[in-house]
Amino acid sequence: MTDDILDRAADAALALAADRAWPNVSLRDIAVKAEVPFADLYARAASKAAVLAHLSARFDRAALGVDYPESSEPHDRLFDAAMARLEAMEPHRAALLAIAKSEGPLASASRFPRIARAVLEAAGVPATPPRLLAMTAVWARVVQVWRDDEGALNRTMAELDKRLKQMAERLKKIGAGF
Repeated sequence: MTDDILDRAADAALALAADRAWPNVSLRDIAVKAEVPFADLYARAASKAAVLAHLSARFDRAALGVDYPESSEPHDRLFDAAMARLEAMEPHRAALLAIAKSEGPLASASRFPRIARAVLEAAGVPATPPRLLAMTAVWARVVQVWRDDEGALNRTMAELDKRLKQMAERLKKIGAGF
């Protein structure tokens, strides 16, 4: 029941953000659009930020749900996990960009370490502090490219590949590679 209410609220938030300015959307608006009692939504998510955190976790599950052959390389697993998350985000591009724009870069970036941890863990790469920091930087750059890369996501995939290779090289230099 809790996840159902939060999932419905997340879907409603995306629909509302695609239709009007995010600052003009209230938690009550989200509850109405989701067709859930406001008190029930408030008990599970007392703010729009909490609804967005649930939405972000839902996108993380897309990355965490990717299965890999045991013989696959860390680069390939990281690439697949990050792309699974981006592909889950893709149908909601307009709403996500509108939310990110209205929140500002710091609010959006505050979620990046959690996303980076999910991508690392999904790929079976322990999220040590150096790796987590490096993957957070990779994600920040890749999302920046994704925002402008519509269609087949070719630029996004190329950027992700490039940044993951750079990350592996730099981590190896400091003895934190995988």
